[in-house]
Amino acid sequence: MFMLYVYSMKRILPILAALCISLQCMAQQPTVGSSVPDIKLPNQKGSKINLSSLKGKVVVLDFWASWCGPCRHSMPDLKAIYEKFKDKGLEVYAVSLDTEKKDWYKAIKEDATSWVHVIDADNAVAKLWQIQYIPNTYLLDKNGNVVSINANHAALEQQIEKLLN
Repeated sequence: MFMLYVYSMKRILPILAALCISLQCMAQQPTVGSSVPDIKLPNQKGSKINLSSLKGKVVVLDFWASWCGPCRHSMPDLKAIYEKFKDKGLEVYAVSLDTEKKDWYKAIKEDATSWVHVIDADNAVAKLWQIQYIPNTYLLDKNGNVVSINANHAALEQQIEKLLN
């Protein structure tokens, strides 16, 4: 009986180790130069929007929440950048980590932002991406590759301008 147990464990352990490594690799923040895993989350109307549907555009992927002071404080600058470049191929895919939809809706209305808003109410995407704090912003090129992470607004604007020209 003991030999059967040892034999089984020898066969199962490598499989479990490979699975753990695979899961760990999947659950890491994308880095500069890497492509991002697709995100599919609901918008205000409940329709699921894929991040990959924005390929061909330069995308600011912004993790935020209505209750986050720094997130809300950064909205006017992000809104100015969006207004400046939206007709040239810029899109913002804003992932809210709010758990209350009413708070999310209210913040969108107050900030008067017209870009793509989706909600990650159970924080599944945030956990997968290992989002430890917000705001957390990724700039993606037209192919969905990370160009920068958490650039200040001046640097973000310069990088967007370069990517769009």
